[in-house]
Amino acid sequence: MPRKYVPYVLLIPTFVIIGLFIYYPAVMTFQKALYKISPFGNRSFFVGLRNFENLFNSPSYSQEAFTTLIFVVASIAIGLTISLLFSLLLNEKVPGVGIFRTIVFSPYAVSPAIAGTLWSFLLNPVVGYVSYTLLRIFGIHSEWLTSYPLALIAVMVATIWQNLGFNIIFFLSGLQGIPNSYYEAAKIDGAGAVTRFFKITLPLLSPITFYLAIMDVVFTMFTSFGIIDIMTQGGPGNTTTTLIYRLYRDGFIYFNSGMASAESIVLILVMAVITFIYFKFVQRTVHYR
Repeated sequence: MPRKYVPYVLLIPTFVIIGLFIYYPAVMTFQKALYKISPFGNRSFFVGLRNFENLFNSPSYSQEAFTTLIFVVASIAIGLTISLLFSLLLNEKVPGVGIFRTIVFSPYAVSPAIAGTLWSFLLNPVVGYVSYTLLRIFGIHSEWLTSYPLALIAVMVATIWQNLGFNIIFFLSGLQGIPNSYYEAAKIDGAGAVTRFFKITLPLLSPITFYLAIMDVVFTMFTSFGIIDIMTQGGPGNTTTTLIYRLYRDGFIYFNSGMASAESIVLILVMAVITFIYFKFVQRTVHYR
């Protein structure tokens, strides 16, 4: 075989897997979005764009889109802020810092379903440690998973906690890559700790922050489905139902494949628009050394 064809032959298994499990399902999703399919999948009727029309005319879908926006923006903003603060602390040279880094990273090794189960126990109003502590210290008794907005806050807390280790690892690597000479020069010029953080640390961490923001959008939009399903099942009253959980419910509980396919396409377009805007405008603020 000529050497120039060898790379393409070696890539054939990859192309087959991608075609079978990514491109073929994507094409079928676009096709099914144009049909009304019976719950048993044995009959289908071409309806054109009616699935999309019904979707955008649904008041509940508008509410779930707003819930998703609040959930994603708040989780990413709070999660990145907490992760950066932890990274600054874990970057200090103190005894046992390696143990603390391992402990902080451990939540990322937990699956979303396990994370949801763990926080369901912690926030249980009867036997949960968090509820018990709040009751004993502050006299507060809260129904975390059955009242709004506490249920949405609980899901956000579990999502932030589960993704904390991933963010911290990247922030730590970015902090350790900043030359110490920059800080020494700033100290000589009389810059305080706050000035050094905003003028040196934050700008030089912007490539890491840029990457983590994109990855956190994907994680919060899609992977957190398991946390929502375990903790609240979209309740109370659909107040924690996000777009991805609505898609799961329509597709696998109500067996409305046509509507679920339309929702998948909407999610794909939303993610494409968010990514384009972010790369087009936010990347301008990124400083590469």
